[in-house]
Amino acid sequence: MPDFSLSQADPPSIVYLPAGLFGHRTEPRKGGRKVNMMRRFMVMLLLILLVVPLLVAGGRAEAPQERQITVGSKIDTEGALLGAMIVLQLRSHGFTVVDKTQTGSTPIVRSAIIQGEIDIYPEYTGNAYYFFPDASEAELWKDFQLGYEKAAELDLAAHNIVWLTPAPANNTWAIAIRRDLSESAQLKTLEDLGAYIRAGNHFKLAASEEFVSSEAALPSFERSYRFSLTDDQLLIFAGGNTTLTEQAAASGREQVNAAMAYGTDGQLASLGLIVLEDTLQVQPVYAPAPIIRKEVLDRHPEIADLLEPIFRGLDLETLQLLNSRIAVEGQSATAVAQTYLDQL
Repeated sequence: MPDFSLSQADPPSIVYLPAGLFGHRTEPRKGGRKVNMMRRFMVMLLLILLVVPLLVAGGRAEAPQERQITVGSKIDTEGALLGAMIVLQLRSHGFTVVDKTQTGSTPIVRSAIIQGEIDIYPEYTGNAYYFFPDASEAELWKDFQLGYEKAAELDLAAHNIVWLTPAPANNTWAIAIRRDLSESAQLKTLEDLGAYIRAGNHFKLAASEEFVSSEAALPSFERSYRFSLTDDQLLIFAGGNTTLTEQAAASGREQVNAAMAYGTDGQLASLGLIVLEDTLQVQPVYAPAPIIRKEVLDRHPEIADLLEPIFRGLDLETLQLLNSRIAVEGQSATAVAQTYLDQL
């Protein structure tokens, strides 16, 4: 009987076949038909032993790639928080996550998902009004549910992007002023502020570049409340982190007495800042929601169910509390996100 065993010194990827197994034997042999059948059987067996491990190894190598998700987010405090929640939740359920959170401002992260550079990130319903400016009336976006449904409809049709379950909170753009200014000048609303600025009183706003340039933000406030700020009345930060703008106002840095703010900011009270009421309802509802490329969701429909309870639990008070743990207490976005997920 031929010896088919491997030498201990031989590399495991090499199999030595006995002489004559595939070739023609010149020596006469009895029972030639049985010998040929045995040869064929042994060849098939060896091929199976060689090929099956390669297939198994190949399948293992491809599996992580198939479940790989690239997560992005905006660069503000809440963007980092929501992005971290998505990263942690997907990783805990077996996905290989490429963490690209804090990708950039809205135009940058928006372009990234459209181009397929990221697969999912948290967006805000009100921004869809400006993504698709000629597609609907402004009033529609001031309704939570109608704005969400329209955003989902337009983005799916235009870019094959799906809006998942939104959080029941409104993280709208806002302008906050120092409490001492509010009390001394009797400023409670943005209408009050417009009159105050038109009268030539001192006013300097700390804001992000996006807030100053986006039609959704400062320009819409200026048009509606009839005021205009000069470059000397602005302290502009490159990023969109309201922690920086609000701290500048609270400290009076470079004579700043007002700041760009978000409706879900948790540090406003502790910094002594007051949000001015948007009496004309200039701003649409900005409900945070994860948005994902349909191609990715079709491959992994379970993602919708994994993220649904996370965002459904993020009401206004919860987001303010979580944001304050980052902005005021100095905790990392990942640590705050993990604590929230552990409590679900």
